[in-house]
Amino acid sequence: MTPENHNLFTALRAAFPADLDSTAIETADTATPLHYSWRDLDCGSAMMANLIDALELPPASRVAVQVDKSVEALMLYLAVLRAGHVFLPLNTAYQAAEIAYFIGNAEPALVVCAGKNFGWVSKLAFQAGTKNVFTLNDDRTGTLLQRAAHHSTQHAPAERSADDLAAILYTSGTTGRSKGAMLTHGNLLSNARVLRDAWGWQTAADGGDVLIHALPIFHVHGLFVASHGALINGSKMIWFSRFEPRAVAARLPEATVFMGVPTLYVRLLAEPGFGKEACSRMRLFVSGSAPLLLETFHEFRTRTGHTLLERYGMSETVMLTSNPYRPESARRGGTVGPALPGVGVRVHGDNGQPLPAGKIGHIEVRGPNVFKGYWKMPEKTAAEFTADGWFKTGDVGQISADGGVTIVGRSKDLIITGGYNVYPAEIEGFINDMPGVAESAVVGVPHPDFGEAVVAVVVPKAGATLNGADIAARLKGRIANFKVPKLVEVAPDLPRNAMGKVQKSLLRERHQGLFAR
Repeated sequence: MTPENHNLFTALRAAFPADLDSTAIETADTATPLHYSWRDLDCGSAMMANLIDALELPPASRVAVQVDKSVEALMLYLAVLRAGHVFLPLNTAYQAAEIAYFIGNAEPALVVCAGKNFGWVSKLAFQAGTKNVFTLNDDRTGTLLQRAAHHSTQHAPAERSADDLAAILYTSGTTGRSKGAMLTHGNLLSNARVLRDAWGWQTAADGGDVLIHALPIFHVHGLFVASHGALINGSKMIWFSRFEPRAVAARLPEATVFMGVPTLYVRLLAEPGFGKEACSRMRLFVSGSAPLLLETFHEFRTRTGHTLLERYGMSETVMLTSNPYRPESARRGGTVGPALPGVGVRVHGDNGQPLPAGKIGHIEVRGPNVFKGYWKMPEKTAAEFTADGWFKTGDVGQISADGGVTIVGRSKDLIITGGYNVYPAEIEGFINDMPGVAESAVVGVPHPDFGEAVVAVVVPKAGATLNGADIAARLKGRIANFKVPKLVEVAPDLPRNAMGKVQKSLLRERHQGLFAR
Protein backbone atom coordinates (compact mmCIF):
# COMPACT_ATOMS: atom_id res chain seq x y z
CA MET A 1 0.00 0.00 0.00
CA THR A 2 1.36 3.45 -0.94
CA PRO A 3 2.05 5.51 2.21
CA GLU A 4 0.04 8.72 2.62
CA ASN A 5 1.81 11.90 1.54
CA HIS A 6 1.74 14.27 4.56
CA ASN A 7 2.92 17.27 2.53
CA LEU A 8 0.76 20.14 3.81
CA PHE A 9 0.14 21.30 0.25
CA THR A 10 -1.72 18.08 -0.59
CA ALA A 11 -4.24 18.72 2.20
CA LEU A 12 -4.71 22.35 1.18
CA ARG A 13 -5.10 21.39 -2.49
CA ALA A 14 -7.64 18.67 -1.61
CA ALA A 15 -9.84 21.37 -0.06
CA PHE A 16 -10.05 23.46 -3.24
CA PRO A 17 -13.68 23.58 -4.47
CA ALA A 18 -14.82 21.43 -7.39
CA ASP A 19 -15.22 24.54 -9.53
CA LEU A 20 -11.57 25.47 -9.96
CA ASP A 21 -12.53 28.45 -12.09
CA SER A 22 -14.39 30.17 -9.26
CA THR A 23 -12.66 33.07 -7.52
CA ALA A 24 -10.21 32.14 -4.76
CA ILE A 25 -8.72 35.60 -4.18
CA GLU A 26 -9.88 39.06 -5.22
CA THR A 27 -7.43 41.93 -4.74
CA ALA A 28 -8.96 44.94 -3.02
CA ASP A 29 -6.32 47.65 -3.38
CA THR A 30 -4.76 47.15 -6.80
CA ALA A 31 -5.44 49.76 -9.51
CA THR A 32 -8.12 47.43 -10.86
CA PRO A 33 -9.37 44.38 -8.96
CA LEU A 34 -7.61 41.15 -9.91
CA HIS A 35 -9.46 37.84 -9.67
CA TYR A 36 -7.37 34.72 -9.06
CA SER A 37 -9.18 31.42 -9.51
CA TRP A 38 -8.39 28.24 -7.61
CA ARG A 39 -6.92 26.98 -10.87
CA ASP A 40 -4.61 30.01 -10.92
CA LEU A 41 -3.33 29.15 -7.42
CA ASP A 42 -2.80 25.54 -8.45
CA CYS A 43 -1.08 26.29 -11.77
CA GLY A 44 0.92 29.27 -10.50
CA SER A 45 2.32 27.36 -7.53
CA ALA A 46 3.05 24.38 -9.82
CA MET A 47 5.11 26.54 -12.19
CA MET A 48 7.11 27.99 -9.29
CA ALA A 49 7.59 24.52 -7.78
CA ASN A 50 8.88 23.22 -11.12
CA LEU A 51 11.33 26.13 -11.27
CA ILE A 52 12.53 25.29 -7.75
CA ASP A 53 12.90 21.62 -8.75
CA ALA A 54 14.97 22.67 -11.76
CA LEU A 55 17.46 24.38 -9.44
CA GLU A 56 18.31 20.92 -8.04
CA LEU A 57 18.54 22.20 -4.47
CA PRO A 58 19.64 19.87 -1.66
CA PRO A 59 16.73 18.06 0.05
CA ALA A 60 14.77 20.18 2.56
CA SER A 61 16.58 23.38 1.56
CA ARG A 62 15.58 26.62 3.21
CA VAL A 63 13.95 29.22 0.95
CA ALA A 64 14.24 32.69 2.50
CA VAL A 65 11.60 35.18 1.35
CA GLN A 66 11.47 38.91 2.05
CA VAL A 67 8.92 40.41 -0.33
CA ASP A 68 5.94 42.74 -0.19
CA LYS A 69 2.55 41.11 0.23
CA SER A 70 0.98 39.81 -2.96
CA VAL A 71 -1.02 36.82 -4.18
CA GLU A 72 2.12 35.67 -6.00
CA ALA A 73 3.96 35.69 -2.66
CA LEU A 74 1.30 33.33 -1.29
CA MET A 75 1.75 31.14 -4.39
CA LEU A 76 5.48 31.06 -3.66
CA TYR A 77 4.78 29.74 -0.16
CA LEU A 78 2.58 27.00 -1.64
CA ALA A 79 5.28 26.23 -4.21
CA VAL A 80 7.97 25.78 -1.55
CA LEU A 81 5.70 23.37 0.34
CA ARG A 82 4.88 21.60 -2.90
CA ALA A 83 8.55 21.17 -3.79
CA GLY A 84 9.27 19.75 -0.33
CA HIS A 85 11.53 22.55 0.90
CA VAL A 86 11.37 24.76 4.00
CA PHE A 87 9.76 28.20 3.84
CA LEU A 88 11.49 31.01 5.71
CA PRO A 89 9.36 34.21 5.73
CA LEU A 90 11.15 37.40 6.75
CA ASN A 91 9.60 40.63 7.98
CA THR A 92 9.71 43.32 5.30
CA ALA A 93 10.97 45.81 7.91
CA TYR A 94 14.22 43.89 8.48
CA GLN A 95 17.37 45.77 7.50
CA ALA A 96 20.77 44.59 6.25
CA ALA A 97 22.28 43.52 9.60
CA GLU A 98 19.18 41.47 10.44
CA ILE A 99 18.97 39.86 6.99
CA ALA A 100 22.68 39.03 7.16
CA TYR A 101 22.08 37.17 10.43
CA PHE A 102 19.08 35.21 9.11
CA ILE A 103 20.85 34.21 5.90
CA GLY A 104 23.98 33.26 7.78
CA ASN A 105 22.04 31.24 10.34
CA ALA A 106 19.53 29.50 8.06
CA GLU A 107 21.91 29.01 5.11
CA PRO A 108 19.14 29.17 2.48
CA ALA A 109 19.73 27.62 -0.91
CA LEU A 110 17.34 30.15 -2.46
CA VAL A 111 16.56 33.75 -1.51
CA VAL A 112 13.65 35.72 -2.96
CA CYS A 113 13.53 39.46 -2.32
CA ALA A 114 11.83 42.60 -3.59
CA GLY A 115 13.46 43.99 -6.72
CA LYS A 116 14.24 47.29 -4.98
CA ASN A 117 16.42 45.39 -2.46
CA PHE A 118 18.16 43.05 -4.89
CA GLY A 119 21.49 44.90 -4.81
CA TRP A 120 22.18 44.57 -1.09
CA VAL A 121 20.24 41.35 -0.42
CA SER A 122 21.95 39.45 -3.25
CA LYS A 123 25.36 40.63 -2.03
CA LEU A 124 24.65 39.29 1.46
CA ALA A 125 23.27 36.04 0.04
CA PHE A 126 26.17 35.38 -2.32
CA GLN A 127 28.70 36.18 0.41
CA ALA A 128 26.98 33.59 2.63
CA GLY A 129 27.15 30.93 -0.09
CA THR A 130 23.59 31.12 -1.42
CA LYS A 131 23.71 30.43 -5.15
CA ASN A 132 20.18 31.44 -6.18
CA VAL A 133 18.56 34.87 -5.68
CA PHE A 134 15.34 35.86 -7.44
CA THR A 135 13.14 38.95 -7.20
CA LEU A 136 9.38 39.18 -6.72
CA ASN A 137 7.45 42.45 -6.66
CA ASP A 138 3.88 43.22 -5.63
CA ASP A 139 2.97 44.26 -9.20
CA ARG A 140 3.45 40.74 -10.68
CA THR A 141 6.97 41.44 -11.93
CA GLY A 142 10.36 40.01 -11.01
CA THR A 143 12.80 37.35 -12.12
CA LEU A 144 10.98 34.61 -10.17
CA LEU A 145 7.87 34.99 -12.34
CA GLN A 146 9.91 35.45 -15.51
CA ARG A 147 11.73 32.16 -14.92
CA ALA A 148 8.65 30.28 -13.67
CA ALA A 149 6.68 31.25 -16.81
CA HIS A 150 8.72 28.70 -18.79
CA HIS A 151 7.70 25.76 -16.60
CA SER A 152 4.77 23.35 -16.62
CA THR A 153 1.50 24.03 -14.81
CA GLN A 154 1.49 20.42 -13.58
CA HIS A 155 3.48 19.34 -10.53
CA ALA A 156 3.33 16.28 -8.27
CA PRO A 157 3.92 17.38 -4.64
CA ALA A 158 7.07 16.01 -3.03
CA GLU A 159 6.55 13.14 -0.59
CA ARG A 160 6.84 14.39 2.98
CA SER A 161 6.16 12.89 6.40
CA ALA A 162 4.23 14.74 9.09
CA ASP A 163 7.51 15.23 10.99
CA ASP A 164 9.37 16.87 8.09
CA LEU A 165 10.02 20.61 8.28
CA ALA A 166 7.65 22.92 6.42
CA ALA A 167 8.73 26.32 7.75
CA ILE A 168 11.13 28.13 10.03
CA LEU A 169 9.85 31.26 11.77
CA TYR A 170 12.36 33.49 13.48
CA THR A 171 11.11 34.85 16.78
CA SER A 172 11.30 38.58 17.40
CA GLY A 173 14.53 38.28 19.37
CA THR A 174 13.65 40.64 22.23
CA THR A 175 16.25 38.79 24.33
CA GLY A 176 19.44 37.91 22.47
CA ARG A 177 19.57 36.71 18.88
CA SER A 178 16.40 35.61 17.12
CA LYS A 179 15.68 31.88 17.27
CA GLY A 180 14.36 29.90 14.30
CA ALA A 181 11.27 27.93 15.35
CA MET A 182 11.03 24.76 13.22
CA LEU A 183 7.44 23.92 12.26
CA THR A 184 6.55 20.64 10.56
CA HIS A 185 3.92 19.73 8.00
CA GLY A 186 2.10 17.91 10.81
CA ASN A 187 2.23 20.92 13.15
CA LEU A 188 0.65 23.24 10.59
CA LEU A 189 -1.93 20.82 9.24
CA SER A 190 -3.18 19.75 12.68
CA ASN A 191 -3.68 23.39 13.70
CA ALA A 192 -5.41 24.34 10.45
CA ARG A 193 -7.89 21.49 10.85
CA VAL A 194 -8.56 22.22 14.53
CA LEU A 195 -9.22 25.92 13.84
CA ARG A 196 -11.49 25.12 10.90
CA ASP A 197 -13.74 23.15 13.25
CA ALA A 198 -13.34 25.36 16.34
CA TRP A 199 -14.27 28.55 14.50
CA GLY A 200 -17.10 27.05 12.48
CA TRP A 201 -15.71 27.73 9.01
CA GLN A 202 -18.59 27.36 6.55
CA THR A 203 -18.26 25.64 3.20
CA ALA A 204 -20.09 26.67 0.06
CA ALA A 205 -22.84 24.20 0.96
CA ASP A 206 -23.47 26.18 4.18
CA GLY A 207 -23.46 29.54 2.44
CA GLY A 208 -19.69 29.91 2.17
CA ASP A 209 -17.32 32.05 4.19
CA VAL A 210 -15.41 35.00 2.70
CA LEU A 211 -12.29 36.19 4.53
CA ILE A 212 -10.97 39.74 4.43
CA HIS A 213 -7.21 39.24 4.52
CA ALA A 214 -5.46 42.44 5.62
CA LEU A 215 -2.56 40.97 7.64
CA PRO A 216 1.10 40.53 6.62
CA ILE A 217 2.02 37.03 5.43
CA PHE A 218 5.46 36.81 7.03
CA HIS A 219 3.89 35.96 10.39
CA VAL A 220 1.86 33.15 12.02
CA HIS A 221 -1.37 35.18 12.12
CA GLY A 222 -1.52 36.15 8.47
CA LEU A 223 0.07 33.06 6.91
CA PHE A 224 -0.76 30.08 9.12
CA VAL A 225 -4.06 31.20 10.69
CA ALA A 226 -5.77 33.44 8.13
CA SER A 227 -4.44 32.02 4.84
CA HIS A 228 -4.56 28.39 5.96
CA GLY A 229 -8.06 28.94 7.32
CA ALA A 230 -9.43 30.08 3.98
CA LEU A 231 -7.42 27.61 1.89
CA ILE A 232 -8.29 24.49 3.87
CA ASN A 233 -11.95 25.47 3.74
CA GLY A 234 -11.99 26.42 0.05
CA SER A 235 -13.11 29.94 1.00
CA LYS A 236 -12.66 33.10 -1.01
CA MET A 237 -10.33 35.85 0.25
CA ILE A 238 -10.66 39.59 -0.30
CA TRP A 239 -6.99 40.51 -0.33
CA PHE A 240 -5.54 43.77 0.97
CA SER A 241 -1.81 44.35 0.54
CA ARG A 242 -1.96 46.53 3.66
CA PHE A 243 -4.60 47.49 6.21
CA GLU A 244 -6.46 50.72 5.51
CA PRO A 245 -9.44 51.06 7.88
CA ARG A 246 -11.87 52.91 5.62
CA ALA A 247 -11.21 50.61 2.67
CA VAL A 248 -11.54 47.48 4.82
CA ALA A 249 -14.77 48.75 6.41
CA ALA A 250 -16.19 49.34 2.93
CA ARG A 251 -15.67 45.68 1.98
CA LEU A 252 -17.01 44.13 5.20
CA PRO A 253 -20.57 43.81 3.79
CA GLU A 254 -19.16 41.31 1.25
CA ALA A 255 -17.33 39.22 3.87
CA THR A 256 -18.06 36.94 6.82
CA VAL A 257 -14.67 36.58 8.59
CA PHE A 258 -12.00 39.10 9.57
CA MET A 259 -8.80 38.57 11.53
CA GLY A 260 -6.75 41.38 13.01
CA VAL A 261 -4.40 42.52 15.72
CA PRO A 262 -5.88 44.88 18.36
CA THR A 263 -4.43 47.94 16.63
CA LEU A 264 -6.55 47.21 13.54
CA TYR A 265 -9.74 47.10 15.61
CA VAL A 266 -8.86 50.39 17.32
CA ARG A 267 -8.37 51.97 13.90
CA LEU A 268 -11.68 50.56 12.62
CA LEU A 269 -13.47 52.02 15.64
CA ALA A 270 -11.95 55.41 14.82
CA GLU A 271 -13.88 55.40 11.51
CA PRO A 272 -17.11 57.41 12.02
CA GLY A 273 -19.11 55.25 9.58
CA PHE A 274 -18.05 51.93 11.08
CA GLY A 275 -20.88 50.11 12.87
CA LYS A 276 -23.62 47.50 12.75
CA GLU A 277 -24.61 48.13 9.14
CA ALA A 278 -21.10 47.44 7.82
CA CYS A 279 -20.91 44.27 9.93
CA SER A 280 -24.42 42.92 9.28
CA ARG A 281 -23.19 39.96 7.21
CA MET A 282 -20.10 39.24 9.31
CA ARG A 283 -19.92 35.94 11.18
CA LEU A 284 -16.63 36.18 13.06
CA PHE A 285 -14.04 38.75 14.13
CA VAL A 286 -10.83 37.23 15.54
CA SER A 287 -8.28 39.22 17.54
CA GLY A 288 -4.78 38.11 18.47
CA SER A 289 -0.99 38.58 18.33
CA ALA A 290 -1.14 41.21 21.10
CA PRO A 291 -3.29 41.93 24.19
CA LEU A 292 -6.69 43.50 23.53
CA LEU A 293 -7.77 46.29 25.86
CA LEU A 294 -11.08 45.67 27.64
CA GLU A 295 -12.23 49.10 26.50
CA THR A 296 -11.74 48.07 22.85
CA PHE A 297 -13.51 44.74 23.52
CA HIS A 298 -16.59 46.47 24.95
CA GLU A 299 -16.68 49.36 22.48
CA PHE A 300 -16.48 46.96 19.54
CA ARG A 301 -19.44 44.96 20.84
CA THR A 302 -21.48 48.13 21.41
CA ARG A 303 -20.71 49.58 17.98
CA THR A 304 -21.06 46.43 15.87
CA GLY A 305 -23.17 43.95 17.81
CA HIS A 306 -20.29 41.44 17.48
CA THR A 307 -18.08 40.12 20.27
CA LEU A 308 -14.43 39.83 19.34
CA LEU A 309 -13.02 36.31 19.66
CA GLU A 310 -9.61 36.41 21.35
CA ARG A 311 -7.18 33.54 21.02
CA TYR A 312 -3.60 32.74 22.04
CA GLY A 313 -0.70 31.34 20.07
CA MET A 314 3.01 31.62 19.41
CA SER A 315 5.49 31.24 16.58
CA GLU A 316 6.54 27.94 18.17
CA THR A 317 3.04 26.49 18.49
CA VAL A 318 0.64 28.28 16.12
CA MET A 319 -2.70 28.48 18.02
CA LEU A 320 -3.08 27.06 21.53
CA THR A 321 -6.33 28.39 23.00
CA SER A 322 -9.44 30.17 21.81
CA ASN A 323 -12.53 31.74 23.27
CA PRO A 324 -15.58 29.75 22.15
CA TYR A 325 -17.13 30.34 18.76
CA ARG A 326 -20.53 29.44 20.19
CA PRO A 327 -22.17 30.70 22.27
CA GLU A 328 -20.83 34.15 21.51
CA SER A 329 -21.89 35.28 24.97
CA ALA A 330 -19.29 32.94 26.49
CA ARG A 331 -16.39 35.00 25.10
CA ARG A 332 -14.75 36.89 27.95
CA GLY A 333 -12.73 40.05 27.33
CA GLY A 334 -9.18 39.96 28.59
CA THR A 335 -9.03 36.16 28.40
CA VAL A 336 -7.97 33.84 25.58
CA GLY A 337 -10.32 30.91 26.25
CA PRO A 338 -9.65 27.24 26.96
CA ALA A 339 -7.17 24.97 25.20
CA LEU A 340 -8.06 23.95 21.66
CA PRO A 341 -8.92 20.27 21.09
CA GLY A 342 -5.82 18.09 21.32
CA VAL A 343 -3.76 20.82 23.01
CA GLY A 344 -2.65 20.61 26.65
CA VAL A 345 -2.17 23.79 28.73
CA ARG A 346 -1.01 23.87 32.35
CA VAL A 347 0.38 26.38 34.85
CA HIS A 348 3.40 25.58 37.03
CA GLY A 349 5.17 27.52 39.74
CA ASP A 350 8.80 28.63 39.91
CA ASN A 351 9.83 25.26 41.33
CA GLY A 352 8.00 23.29 38.66
CA GLN A 353 5.07 22.36 40.87
CA PRO A 354 1.53 22.37 39.38
CA LEU A 355 -0.63 25.29 40.52
CA PRO A 356 -4.37 25.18 41.28
CA ALA A 357 -7.00 27.10 39.32
CA GLY A 358 -6.71 30.86 39.62
CA LYS A 359 -3.05 30.88 40.66
CA ILE A 360 -0.57 32.79 38.50
CA GLY A 361 2.39 30.85 37.17
CA HIS A 362 4.35 29.78 34.10
CA ILE A 363 2.29 28.50 31.15
CA GLU A 364 3.42 25.21 29.62
CA VAL A 365 1.85 23.47 26.61
CA ARG A 366 1.96 20.30 24.54
CA GLY A 367 0.18 18.96 21.48
CA PRO A 368 0.57 18.07 17.78
CA ASN A 369 0.94 21.79 17.00
CA VAL A 370 4.05 22.29 19.16
CA PHE A 371 7.20 22.89 17.12
CA LYS A 372 10.10 20.52 16.59
CA GLY A 373 12.68 22.81 18.22
CA TYR A 374 14.95 25.76 17.49
CA TRP A 375 17.07 25.67 14.34
CA LYS A 376 20.71 24.82 15.15
CA MET A 377 20.04 25.27 18.89
CA PRO A 378 19.74 21.81 20.47
CA GLU A 379 20.74 23.04 23.94
CA LYS A 380 18.21 25.90 23.83
CA THR A 381 15.55 23.48 22.58
CA ALA A 382 16.23 21.05 25.42
CA ALA A 383 16.13 23.87 27.97
CA GLU A 384 12.72 25.06 26.77
CA PHE A 385 11.02 21.69 27.35
CA THR A 386 10.23 20.10 30.70
CA ALA A 387 11.39 16.60 31.59
CA ASP A 388 7.91 15.28 30.74
CA GLY A 389 7.83 16.98 27.33
CA TRP A 390 5.88 20.22 27.85
CA PHE A 391 7.04 23.41 26.11
CA LYS A 392 7.73 26.38 28.39
CA THR A 393 6.01 29.25 26.61
CA GLY A 394 7.69 32.00 28.62
CA ASP A 395 4.23 33.45 29.27
CA VAL A 396 2.81 33.96 32.75
CA GLY A 397 -0.88 33.45 33.40
CA GLN A 398 -3.62 31.57 35.16
CA ILE A 399 -6.29 28.99 34.31
CA SER A 400 -9.79 29.38 35.76
CA ALA A 401 -11.79 26.51 37.22
CA ASP A 402 -13.62 26.15 33.88
CA GLY A 403 -10.36 25.99 31.90
CA GLY A 404 -10.21 29.56 30.60
CA VAL A 405 -6.70 30.97 30.22
CA THR A 406 -5.73 34.54 31.11
CA ILE A 407 -2.30 35.80 30.08
CA VAL A 408 -0.70 38.13 32.63
CA GLY A 409 2.52 38.82 30.74
CA ARG A 410 5.85 37.41 29.65
CA SER A 411 8.09 35.89 32.31
CA LYS A 412 10.91 38.12 31.04
CA ASP A 413 8.64 41.13 31.67
CA LEU A 414 8.20 40.17 35.34
CA ILE A 415 9.49 42.98 37.55
CA ILE A 416 11.13 42.10 40.87
CA THR A 417 11.32 45.24 43.00
CA GLY A 418 12.53 45.06 46.57
CA GLY A 419 12.03 41.29 46.49
CA TYR A 420 8.37 41.55 45.42
CA ASN A 421 7.01 40.24 42.11
CA VAL A 422 5.13 42.76 39.98
CA TYR A 423 3.17 41.71 36.88
CA PRO A 424 3.01 44.63 34.42
CA ALA A 425 -0.42 43.63 33.04
CA GLU A 426 -2.02 44.19 36.45
CA ILE A 427 -0.77 47.78 36.69
CA GLU A 428 -1.56 48.44 33.03
CA GLY A 429 -5.14 47.35 33.71
CA PHE A 430 -5.56 49.95 36.45
CA ILE A 431 -3.97 52.71 34.37
CA ASN A 432 -5.99 51.88 31.25
CA ASP A 433 -9.22 52.25 33.23
CA MET A 434 -8.40 55.88 34.11
CA PRO A 435 -10.17 58.70 32.22
CA GLY A 436 -8.26 60.03 29.24
CA VAL A 437 -5.90 57.04 28.96
CA ALA A 438 -5.71 55.31 25.57
CA GLU A 439 -3.15 52.66 26.56
CA SER A 440 -0.10 52.06 28.71
CA ALA A 441 2.98 49.89 29.05
CA VAL A 442 4.76 49.05 32.30
CA VAL A 443 8.40 47.92 32.45
CA GLY A 444 11.10 47.35 35.03
CA VAL A 445 14.41 49.24 34.89
CA PRO A 446 17.55 48.96 37.05
CA HIS A 447 17.37 50.65 40.46
CA PRO A 448 20.28 50.88 42.94
CA ASP A 449 18.12 50.22 46.02
CA PHE A 450 15.24 48.05 44.80
CA GLY A 451 16.99 46.06 42.08
CA GLU A 452 14.29 47.12 39.63
CA ALA A 453 11.92 50.05 39.62
CA VAL A 454 8.48 50.11 38.04
CA VAL A 455 8.11 52.63 35.18
CA ALA A 456 4.91 53.31 33.24
CA VAL A 457 4.59 54.90 29.81
CA VAL A 458 1.06 56.21 29.20
CA VAL A 459 -0.54 57.35 25.93
CA PRO A 460 -3.43 59.83 26.23
CA LYS A 461 -6.61 59.69 24.21
CA ALA A 462 -7.02 62.29 21.49
CA GLY A 463 -7.69 65.66 23.09
CA ALA A 464 -6.92 64.47 26.62
CA THR A 465 -4.22 65.99 28.86
CA LEU A 466 -2.54 63.66 31.34
CA ASN A 467 -0.08 64.25 34.16
CA GLY A 468 2.25 61.45 35.20
CA ALA A 469 2.40 62.46 38.85
CA ASP A 470 -1.41 62.55 39.04
CA ILE A 471 -1.63 59.02 37.61
CA ALA A 472 0.89 57.74 40.16
CA ALA A 473 -1.01 59.43 42.97
CA ARG A 474 -4.29 57.82 41.90
CA LEU A 475 -2.64 54.39 41.80
CA LYS A 476 -1.43 54.73 45.39
CA GLY A 477 -4.90 54.28 46.77
CA ARG A 478 -5.66 51.26 44.58
CA ILE A 479 -2.60 48.98 44.54
CA ALA A 480 0.22 48.04 46.90
CA ASN A 481 2.82 50.75 47.21
CA PHE A 482 5.64 48.58 45.79
CA LYS A 483 3.62 48.25 42.57
CA VAL A 484 3.16 51.99 42.07
CA PRO A 485 5.46 53.25 39.29
CA LYS A 486 8.44 55.31 40.41
CA LEU A 487 7.92 57.27 37.19
CA VAL A 488 4.91 57.72 34.91
CA GLU A 489 5.86 59.14 31.52
CA VAL A 490 3.20 60.54 29.20
CA ALA A 491 4.10 59.82 25.55
CA PRO A 492 2.35 60.23 22.17
CA ASP A 493 2.63 56.51 21.34
CA LEU A 494 4.23 53.18 22.22
CA PRO A 495 6.86 51.45 20.06
CA ARG A 496 5.39 48.46 18.23
CA ASN A 497 6.56 45.75 15.88
CA ALA A 498 4.85 44.92 12.58
CA MET A 499 2.20 42.78 14.31
CA GLY A 500 1.20 45.51 16.74
CA LYS A 501 2.97 44.13 19.80
CA VAL A 502 4.42 46.75 22.14
CA GLN A 503 8.21 46.47 22.13
CA LYS A 504 8.91 46.73 25.83
CA SER A 505 12.60 46.04 25.25
CA LEU A 506 12.85 49.47 23.59
CA LEU A 507 11.10 51.11 26.54
CA ARG A 508 13.51 49.41 28.95
CA GLU A 509 16.46 50.62 26.89
CA ARG A 510 15.07 54.17 26.84
CA HIS A 511 14.86 54.31 30.63
CA GLN A 512 17.86 52.13 31.42
CA GLY A 513 19.86 54.82 33.24
CA LEU A 514 16.93 56.60 34.82
CA PHE A 515 17.78 55.71 38.42
CA ALA A 516 21.56 55.35 38.09
CA ARG A 517 23.41 56.82 41.07
